[in-house]
Amino acid sequence: MTANANEVHKLCDIDPGEYAVIKALTTKGAMRRRFIDIGLTENTRVKCVGRSPCGDPSAYMIRGAVIAIRRDDAEGIVIFDRE
Repeated sequence: MTANANEVHKLCDIDPGEYAVIKALTTKGAMRRRFIDIGLTENTRVKCVGRSPCGDPSAYMIRGAVIAIRRDDAEGIVIFDRE
């Protein structure tokens, strides 16, 4: 994948089977706390393992646990790039 240096990639952009590394959380408040509690911190490697038939939410493997995250919430998670 070629990327423009100004592009911001978010967790919701990865497809099932792809990996990403967390760069930053842009969410605030309780949702940010929940993300940190489940291990979504800087430099964490995450894999998208599936997406619901309707396309939302998606399931992500985070530190050995599969967690479903809605697209709106996943837009608050900035990634370095897809792998």
